[in-house]
Amino acid sequence: QVQVVESGGGLVQPGGSLRLSCAASGRSLGYYNIGWFRQAPGKEREFVAAITSSGAATYYADSVKARFTISRDNAKNMVFLQMNSLRPEDTAVYYCTTQYSGSWYQATSYEYWGQGTQVTVSS
Repeated sequence: QVQVVESGGGLVQPGGSLRLSCAASGRSLGYYNIGWFRQAPGKEREFVAAITSSGAATYYADSVKARFTISRDNAKNMVFLQMNSLRPEDTAVYYCTTQYSGSWYQATSYEYWGQGTQVTVSS
């Protein structure tokens, strides 16, 4: 079992940047493909980005492609989400999660979830 903890959220103006971090305890994150999801008030949890265990492949939602970058440092047991050119519609709680099996894009494919970190984009 692994426990994941997200950090790095906050309030940022439109056009700004934030870097989210995902840390783990228990089993090493290096064993897992990792996804980032987000959930805005009144909306379903949606896929943002994912990265394979080695970091060789990445996947993005169309809404964040070319603005967000997922990366990982397995030596430090960390996964990151660099978010640039932030928009008000990016406002949500962001979750880090370990993939169990199935589609990259479905929340049901993921097993261990953190508590989330709030990202608010507002002027």
